[in-house]
Amino acid sequence: MPSITKPLIPLSPLPKNALGLTVRDYEGAMSTLCAGCGHDSVTAAISHAFFELATPPSRIAKLSGIGCSSKTPTYFVKGAHGFNSAHGRMATIATGANAANRDLTYIGISGDGDSLSIGLGHLMHAMRRNVNMIYVIENNGVYGLTKGQLSASADVGSSPKKGEANQLAPIDPIMLGLTLGATFLARSFSGDKAQLIPIIQAAAAHRGFALIDVISPCVTFNDHESSTKSYRFVRDHEVKEVETDYVALHVPIRESISSDTPRDVVMHDGSVMRFRSVPDGYDPTDRATVESYIRDRQERGEIATGLLYIRESGRELHELNHTPDRPLNAISFRELCPGRNELDRLQEDFR
Repeated sequence: MPSITKPLIPLSPLPKNALGLTVRDYEGAMSTLCAGCGHDSVTAAISHAFFELATPPSRIAKLSGIGCSSKTPTYFVKGAHGFNSAHGRMATIATGANAANRDLTYIGISGDGDSLSIGLGHLMHAMRRNVNMIYVIENNGVYGLTKGQLSASADVGSSPKKGEANQLAPIDPIMLGLTLGATFLARSFSGDKAQLIPIIQAAAAHRGFALIDVISPCVTFNDHESSTKSYRFVRDHEVKEVETDYVALHVPIRESISSDTPRDVVMHDGSVMRFRSVPDGYDPTDRATVESYIRDRQERGEIATGLLYIRESGRELHELNHTPDRPLNAISFRELCPGRNELDRLQEDFR
């Protein structure tokens, strides 16, 4: 179904950000997803996150693969760059685009099928390379475009709307990221906009690969009683491990801070991400502790949400490869090609 232009409905004057733009400037076309789809709530959170950050739309690059989730970029920031890749290949395209132009803010939208099945290998290497991007998985446990088969993220014992219960162990992107050394791992729920917006903003400030796994129920194929990705199940089993606020540089805190002692993590650009540990001793910078805690919650049938792990000392793709500070697409051919003598010298290393 083709995209539908969103009608401009006259409203009272909307607030403007530092660029003089309203949140409407960070929206896109009308959604053609099923009414009530969790993905549309994720879209709204992304639009508000970039609006509050005052990110110029022309400095945003949005990418996707194939699936219901991969329609999402059509619905936010109409003035951004965009690329819809082949099934499971979004992480690869994002890596190449980031290598060519490091000055853009990259956000990739994928699904549990697009990322954890056909695209699993590409996702893992994007984590290993620490590509500087936001990677959102809209996780509903099914293949919505092909009528609701269970995906690789479906829990053992969960059933599709029709058919037998799943017997295969699920792939958890957060646990996968901990194993591969990812530097930013968060989980949220599409129905919790207040939690998701600051997580997206923190991911945008992070230098490196920021993975956000969003449980986003499929209202058509996976919102029934035996589903562990339904609205009711997530609301009944969600445990918010970290209450997250995002505080931009030189901007005062907009939300009240609870009586818990806050902990600040200073980002490379000087912005601050403030979070509070709900359980005593929870440390989102300690990978071993985080892994143990998430496994414990899983065994209790609970879903841990919030900023679960962060490591600011990791080097991102350009630092690892010693690329110049300027985007490669802005460097002249004469500078990019060092000449025959230099190329011959480089070849000596391979003889």
